[in-house]
Amino acid sequence: MLAARSLLLAFALLLGETSAASCAKKIRREWRTLSTVEKKEYIRAVQCIVAKPALTPDFENSGVKSRYDDLLYTHIQQTFSIHYVGHFLAWHRYFVSTYEDMLRNECGYRGAQSYWDWTLDTPAAKWAASPVFDAETGFGGNGPFVEGDASNPFEVPGRSGGGCVPDGPFAGINDFVHLGPANGVTYNPQCLKRDLSPYFAGRYLAVNQTQVTLAQPDFGWFNRAVEGGPSFEASGLHGGGHYGVGGTFGQMGDLYASPADPIFFLHHANLDRVWWSWQKLDLASRLVDISGPINLMDYTNTLGGNVTLAFPLTVGVSAPDVTVGDVMNIADLGYNYDKVYTLTS
Repeated sequence: MLAARSLLLAFALLLGETSAASCAKKIRREWRTLSTVEKKEYIRAVQCIVAKPALTPDFENSGVKSRYDDLLYTHIQQTFSIHYVGHFLAWHRYFVSTYEDMLRNECGYRGAQSYWDWTLDTPAAKWAASPVFDAETGFGGNGPFVEGDASNPFEVPGRSGGGCVPDGPFAGINDFVHLGPANGVTYNPQCLKRDLSPYFAGRYLAVNQTQVTLAQPDFGWFNRAVEGGPSFEASGLHGGGHYGVGGTFGQMGDLYASPADPIFFLHHANLDRVWWSWQKLDLASRLVDISGPINLMDYTNTLGGNVTLAFPLTVGVSAPDVTVGDVMNIADLGYNYDKVYTLTS
């Protein structure tokens, strides 16, 4: 672990990490608790990362144009090896932490990655009014409604939009998204789209679903409760956020290209907070409790064994490779949460 942390420090220095402030412990807070100035500073840093040139080696008709695209590209490339597996939460913990450090080290952001406590925006009637969708101090709202196909099995129940985000800091940019849909990595300029489903969010992101998840007795069952199954009916907290925001036509609803929507990182920060809340219920044992398949949905271990603490994680060009064991304790990644969930709240 010490070797990995030394590598992380060396990599940060290579990227220009020099200030004492950027080495300070980061305390992640819920989006609505940030001041207007703090929210605008975060969004400014996101816009900065979107504008910085990519580090990914160029390839023919590459859609990887920016540092933001570096992360989106690596998520697309690894989609089937980082979902419905035992290292799902560990990989995404490191992915969000890498993004957080990029905002700070490369764009001068002095705060921590914020999280979105979506339990505060349920039931369904409250969903569209969430502060994360605010046009002035958030990420913009729902796209105009786009007709879908009711016979399509992939049509998200309760979807209400689907078009380009009409307001907020990322509106009116026809090439905000360069990759996707699905696993497309060649240049494909698109606007940012949202297709909110208040129904889906209300069903899968309410406090009761969080409580059911936290009550799981070991990591294997906890991880499966977070991810749920691949069908809409079997969804968990993970799918609740993705389809509650992205619906059928929004990037957040795209398993491959979901990080194209900056709300992705607030959603996954809160999923990480759920995991940390679960770990803290029995911290000594749960800092080493990891299991689940190496291969996609191989829960019977037909194709391979369980993930262990030594399992390798990579986020591409944006940070050094680490192991699952290196990310089990968020203190080793330099951040904490201002508050956690409990089994009664």
